[in-house]
Amino acid sequence: MAPAAYINFEQYLRQDYRGLQWCPGCGDGAILQAFLRAVHELGISQDDMAVVSGIGCSGRISGYIDFNTMHTTHGRAISFATGIKLASPDKHVVVFGGDGDQTAIGGNHFIHACRRNINLTICVINNNVYGMTGGQYSPTTPHGMKTQTMPYGNYDQQFDVVNLAIGAGATYVARESVWKPVALTKFFKKGIQHNGVSVIEVVSNCHINLGRRNKMKSPHAVLDWIKGRTVSLAKAKNMSEEELEGKILVGEFVEKDKPEFTEQYYKLVESLKK
Repeated sequence: MAPAAYINFEQYLRQDYRGLQWCPGCGDGAILQAFLRAVHELGISQDDMAVVSGIGCSGRISGYIDFNTMHTTHGRAISFATGIKLASPDKHVVVFGGDGDQTAIGGNHFIHACRRNINLTICVINNNVYGMTGGQYSPTTPHGMKTQTMPYGNYDQQFDVVNLAIGAGATYVARESVWKPVALTKFFKKGIQHNGVSVIEVVSNCHINLGRRNKMKSPHAVLDWIKGRTVSLAKAKNMSEEELEGKILVGEFVEKDKPEFTEQYYKLVESLKK
């Protein structure tokens, strides 16, 4: 595979910001690079894109990049993004949030954005834990794994973000891990171009608040754990249920056309003027 073309990412970053504050080895940096590469390859102006984030490690993305950005309250990024899209339907609107931010306190907003099929690109960064707020277990923490609030192992069953998005009506759904930045860039490009709600789940690592409690003290250890669990959809077709037990399927799950919420809203507005 040919190396990715060089991009001067500084043009997309706020140069007056105090510097990145992610832990060394955090997957958020790889996710941010894949997103910026997608924006660059699509040729989208920074003025034509709004990026919204909530609370959490991934919430810092909106502060680091030089777009139209909004850092919102916990779990409310999608509701803010919905308002932006309705007010400025010509803009590309992207939401970044963690698994806790978007499937716990923000779960209802996530479900109803999928149901409405509003033209947002929603990136769920899933590191299986509340990373920034102390390591509490989240709705995606695997059964049996230890966290700050589940010191003897999580006895809850976890959400499958992809199945949740599909069941709620999302019209573009993909999942990839930070191991595959080229594929992730492709999914970002397709999600941004898709006319409807796009959900892109990224399986990432938190070696500080998840890995260390589960005998994975380094970023590489958690990444190896993720790599060992991910299986492509194409490969999964030839695997048994027993072989797929505990595995994470990656790839594109849904891509379909359906009436988009903002367009339907403005059609209604215009009809009322007659």
